[in-house]
Amino acid sequence: MGNDFLRHELEAVKEAGLYRSLRRVEGDQGPTLRLDGHEVINFSSNNYLGLANHPALCAAAKEAIDRYGCGSGASRLISGNMTLHEELESKIAELKGTEAALVFNSGFQANTGILPTLVGEGDVILSDVLNHASIIDGCRLARAKITVYGHCDLDQLETGLKDSPPASRKLIVTESLFSMDGDEAPLTEIVNLAEKHSAMVMVDEAHATGVFEPNGAGLVASLGLGDRVLVQMGTLGKALGGFGAYVAGSKALRELLINRCRSFIFTTSLPPAVMAMAIAAIDLVKKERERRQALRNNCDVLRAGLRSLGYSLGNSQSQILPLMIGDAARCMKLSEDLLRHGVFAQGIRPPTVPPGTSRLRITLMATHTPEHIEQALKVFKEAARELRIDVAR
Repeated sequence: MGNDFLRHELEAVKEAGLYRSLRRVEGDQGPTLRLDGHEVINFSSNNYLGLANHPALCAAAKEAIDRYGCGSGASRLISGNMTLHEELESKIAELKGTEAALVFNSGFQANTGILPTLVGEGDVILSDVLNHASIIDGCRLARAKITVYGHCDLDQLETGLKDSPPASRKLIVTESLFSMDGDEAPLTEIVNLAEKHSAMVMVDEAHATGVFEPNGAGLVASLGLGDRVLVQMGTLGKALGGFGAYVAGSKALRELLINRCRSFIFTTSLPPAVMAMAIAAIDLVKKERERRQALRNNCDVLRAGLRSLGYSLGNSQSQILPLMIGDAARCMKLSEDLLRHGVFAQGIRPPTVPPGTSRLRITLMATHTPEHIEQALKVFKEAARELRIDVAR
């Protein structure tokens, strides 16, 4: 009976054109990959600065294993609070310009734990409609009233703030750089509205950490908003090349999360190698600023080339280029055709993005060469011609 139900559900997924399967990557995470046995140019990685296979991170991980072993042994509140946890948190706080920081095992765990810690029944969360799934789930777990405002729509946000019960605790949550659209939130204006209406602000910097601001601190720091944003959350597994997540803010925020955040309390802590990699990555990100410049240069070249072919890239302002197709089936057909010609650009469909907005999510790396981009543009041009893709202009 149970398997019949599972097969029925899988058929429904396939009929909707939303079936997914795992691809196998052989070797390291570079600008090219050996994917399912074929060499391809990799435009589907969050390894924005090319640090995931950097020798300094590998050396730090090996040294940490030799010194501390493989596992942390327990949760942070039992015996799993290691020297490296506190060293990493000090590095993150210094990078972000905050009083303190706290590391989490993943961005998903961070977001689903932070929100219920800060607000609850009788409170109000105001969330951008395009926020990540982890934020959406965190909002639901908080059991507060959820007001979803239009993407970066300040008028709708202010209406939601005005309509909130006067006695409620109000929290605005937004990504700084949106993961599927590559555009920036109007953070300064959001913070101004929050202060006008006595609301707190939480910003997810997962895709901005390491990429924006001279030292890679992210968009909040770049805009000089660090003292006005209550919660800065980000990840260690994208531009920083490793794994895990962090929260940066006041000492009081850190202490409250340690005492009340269930996704922090009830899990084994990050292992030594992961933390050592993150420490090495932060040092590299601050020192090797040319990586951010190389990433920006690659974005400019590919963006201009794709637009010259007639492709629409939405309002992207970053290393994330959403090549908009619309229909899910046509999107996946284009993705597969590109892959057959040596370019891996993942198609993104509902429920990850709203219906009718399927796109290729193209992500650049600092380590892509001009030859990689030139070859990719040739393939994009030929694929559009062969499939007669009527791309939006």
